[in-house]
Amino acid sequence: MSNEPKVLLKISNLKQYFPVGKKQVGKPQAFVKANDGISLNIYEGETFGLVGESGCGKSTLGRTLLQLYRQTGGRTVYYGRTVEDFDLKYVEEIFKNLPEKKKKCEELRAKAQKARKDYEAMPDGIEKKAAGQHFAELDSEAKNALLDITALIGGLYTLTEHELAEAGKHYSAEYLAMKEIRKINAKVEELEKNGKAADKISQLKSSIPALEKKVQEELAEIQKIRDNCSKSGEFDEYESQKDNGINLANLTDAEMRYLRRDLQLIFQDPYSSLNPRMTVGQIIGEGLQAHGMFKKGDPKMQDYIMEIMEKCGLASYFIHRYPHQFSGGQRQRIGIARSLAVNPKFVVCDEAVSALDVSIQSQIINLLLDLKEQNNLTYLFISHDLSVIKYISDRIGVMYLGNMMELSDTEHLFAHPYHPYTEALLSAIPTTDVDSKKESIILEGDIPSPINPPKGCKFHTRCRYCTEICQNVTPAFEEVEPGHFVACHHKLGVEE
Repeated sequence: MSNEPKVLLKISNLKQYFPVGKKQVGKPQAFVKANDGISLNIYEGETFGLVGESGCGKSTLGRTLLQLYRQTGGRTVYYGRTVEDFDLKYVEEIFKNLPEKKKKCEELRAKAQKARKDYEAMPDGIEKKAAGQHFAELDSEAKNALLDITALIGGLYTLTEHELAEAGKHYSAEYLAMKEIRKINAKVEELEKNGKAADKISQLKSSIPALEKKVQEELAEIQKIRDNCSKSGEFDEYESQKDNGINLANLTDAEMRYLRRDLQLIFQDPYSSLNPRMTVGQIIGEGLQAHGMFKKGDPKMQDYIMEIMEKCGLASYFIHRYPHQFSGGQRQRIGIARSLAVNPKFVVCDEAVSALDVSIQSQIINLLLDLKEQNNLTYLFISHDLSVIKYISDRIGVMYLGNMMELSDTEHLFAHPYHPYTEALLSAIPTTDVDSKKESIILEGDIPSPINPPKGCKFHTRCRYCTEICQNVTPAFEEVEPGHFVACHHKLGVEE
């Protein structure tokens, strides 16, 4: 049995660009590149810390993972549910239009292959390295376009256009039958909950066997096509890419709203994030009603809310009080209770303790750790305070100007940073050790504009190790040692 941790979120080449002003005729649209090609895995049950200076894109990444900002590019695959759990428009569209989807993928692959040939034909030097980076970007884009298809149909991608169209018909018919079964079961559940319409329930249930037979017939046809496929290395390669994860980037607003219960956010400001006209009970209960966990007026809801309040360190008799009657730490506990009441699987803690006094910060951090253990939660914990990040995080990602610069488990990152930016951040942690010989590295200048970031490594304008290659070639984000990734041409402590 594998001891590999289970991936909850798989992020591939995520981009989040915000347009600047109105597009003018004859001029290219300017964008703020808040997140510019981020790839990482977040594992089930871990606390992933995200650190960096203000304006580096940390909060944007957190909100983009939750699709509060709909991402500009890349994939964010969520494994807390599967594509069979509910109806997804993008899945249906892929099944209906498999040949067209494959054609678009092949066009992107052709572009990437041409870029690779151009790169390989160039003489060694900085220009070749820059061309290699361009090829890598195109290749990543092509692979992402391909993954949504192969994740659903695997090796069937290797079929001819005609064969793929036939497979698509069977997939589509099977999916639509499953969709109808889900609708019927939901209707039955609703009727049973209300304790009415026994005849209607019986009628609905009687229609399910025919639909189940249809599903089995279509699955059998798909298996026949699969058995007839050549067992080439290419088939096996695509077959291995099959999975049941949900690409959040492709969901409609309605579909994302359904999943919102699983993916929650704890805000930075405990004052402005609470509605001053609502009581604590109403604030916590709003999400419970929105997600259908309780109906308005259900007496059980108040008991549930009081139980959640107690778990979050709030006396249950506070339930009818308003936000202005609480301290900052208590307000943040209300925000935590609101997020956790719907039983999420993944929570983004966006600077969740930075607005609080230091003594209160430790209480809230320990509360979050306790709730994580009790509810098997996964956190993305965003902070600019490395001392807090070190205490709470299992792994840490270091961001700068929209890019991930370094990623490692907490202990190793603090013991052996490879990136000059990480080194500078760690050197700035205050210490009470008067005999400490730790050098304080001052980063000169401000973070460059994300609208027009520097060419090459974005950190080169402030890096004391900068050379010509840093100014012209974007470094690849690569694994230096197991689990430790860095994007730098001059990795600290590594011989070149």
